[in-house]
Amino acid sequence: MNPFKVVEMFEEAMAEYTGSPYAVAVDNCTDALFLCCKYMEVKAVNIPSRTYLSVPQSIIHAGGKVIFDTRMNNWKGIYQLWPYPIYDAAKRLTSGMYISDSFMCLSFHIKKHLPIGKGGMILTSDPDAVEWFKKARYEGRSEVPYQLDDIDMVGWNMYLTPEQAARGLYLLQNLPKHNEDLKETYRDLTEFKIFKQYDYRNDSTSDLEV
Repeated sequence: MNPFKVVEMFEEAMAEYTGSPYAVAVDNCTDALFLCCKYMEVKAVNIPSRTYLSVPQSIIHAGGKVIFDTRMNNWKGIYQLWPYPIYDAAKRLTSGMYISDSFMCLSFHIKKHLPIGKGGMILTSDPDAVEWFKKARYEGRSEVPYQLDDIDMVGWNMYLTPEQAARGLYLLQNLPKHNEDLKETYRDLTEFKIFKQYDYRNDSTSDLEV
């Protein structure tokens, strides 16, 4: 018996619900963003200055440079880590929400639409990225028994447990087809000492998509 089969079932159910070709479960949205940034090898990334503080930390840990942009602060439910096709969608979960050719990161925090308690998901249409994400989330392991594996990459401990996936499947049964974006007021991150060293606003990006 493979205990992680329920994780695969949860991924398939979320892909169907959101309209995404693939879904990869991880342990939280922060790590979903980190893995996407690492996979894309991000450089300079524009994000709102009012968002959750783990977002810029994920970018920095992935080797990127954060640019806080006030023009993005009117976001609702979702925003792009510009100019990359990565979206923080922690406040959105509704049917058919997937944006083509993107990496959309979901949260299953206790205050979110699907309150598993802890968990996240990457929605994507890129099969090569799916293969990388699945190895990266689980110490570089392939989906074979440990004794039969040959580790060829350094990964992280960021997988979703079968227990959390089972709860996600259970809650998904009663999730409405359409849900409104969640609302929350965030503190301006440039007020924190740790982020004062990073650029604030970037007027050169006139074609910025919010």
